[in-house]
Amino acid sequence: MNWPIIVIIVTQLLFAIGDLLARTYMSKYGFALSTFLSVWFLVYILIRTVATFGQLYVFTTIELGRTVALFSASGIILANLLGLLFLQEVLSPAAYVGIILAVIAFIILASI
Repeated sequence: MNWPIIVIIVTQLLFAIGDLLARTYMSKYGFALSTFLSVWFLVYILIRTVATFGQLYVFTTIELGRTVALFSASGIILANLLGLLFLQEVLSPAAYVGIILAVIAFIILASI
């Protein structure tokens, strides 16, 4: 596996972790100014900033169409995996077929 593919996976994982963090705290504290002035929000912003720099690196090394497809497929895979593992979200069988197709697409795009 080459370096840009690893960066794609790590950045998408960081975005997914940030999303889980936001879901936890936003549902707990609501959409208020105090929520955005808290420590968790600073951590959230830092995680997303690091992930954004990773994406910018990938945009300089892989063609745009392939990059966006890799980000999309890896995002679908990681979001659903984290949703299942941490939020106990169970999807329909048809949704899991779609996720499997995303996995196949990611493998194909990463290998060419």
